[in-house]
Amino acid sequence: MATLLHIDSSVFPSAASASRAVTDAFRKTWEEQHPEGTVIYRDLAANPVPHITADAHTAGFATPDTHTPEQAAAFAERVGLIEELERADAILIGAPMYNFAIPSTLKAWLDNVVLIGRTAMTEESKVKGTPVTVVASRGGSYAPGTPREGYEHVQNYLEAVLRDMLALDLDFIVPELTMAPHNPAMSELIPLFEASRTKALDDAAAKAKELAERLAA
Repeated sequence: MATLLHIDSSVFPSAASASRAVTDAFRKTWEEQHPEGTVIYRDLAANPVPHITADAHTAGFATPDTHTPEQAAAFAERVGLIEELERADAILIGAPMYNFAIPSTLKAWLDNVVLIGRTAMTEESKVKGTPVTVVASRGGSYAPGTPREGYEHVQNYLEAVLRDMLALDLDFIVPELTMAPHNPAMSELIPLFEASRTKALDDAAAKAKELAERLAA
């Protein structure tokens, strides 16, 4: 059976998090399709991974027999995260927009798993072509043609890292206007928020089912 790597990075619990609600819908459908499958789960808000250090970074460009004790310890943590990524048949990432970008905890995870010559920029990568679904929630709308289109630094950044560097098969689900029910100035946008939320939940279930069927074939 297939293995799903599920990563959440919202600082809020599921009841208050738009991204977690959608990743939960994806995972529920996935587990219905794969009752005997494996889910590797990382909650980066509850258990953040180490930010990249000089030792962890430089160890990636040196042979293990030359590592200092500090490099060896730091690199071992990177390798553990990379091996989780390499075991995944599909990847699910909750990536809410905070101050126009991804949470720092998700950036830290990416900095650890992007390793030139192993997961990135190499034809030998074990993760190349792995399907990844990113739930990119945001409080407003940054779609093309909107006033804040130029502030969109979540999808653009993740396209560069996940698609171009890691060569993953990338797909986005974008629940937007999530602040509409909480901000009186956005009250007229509540119907658009509700439509976006419904579509995101439906898309998550459909994507999970489609991937499950594809990987089982």
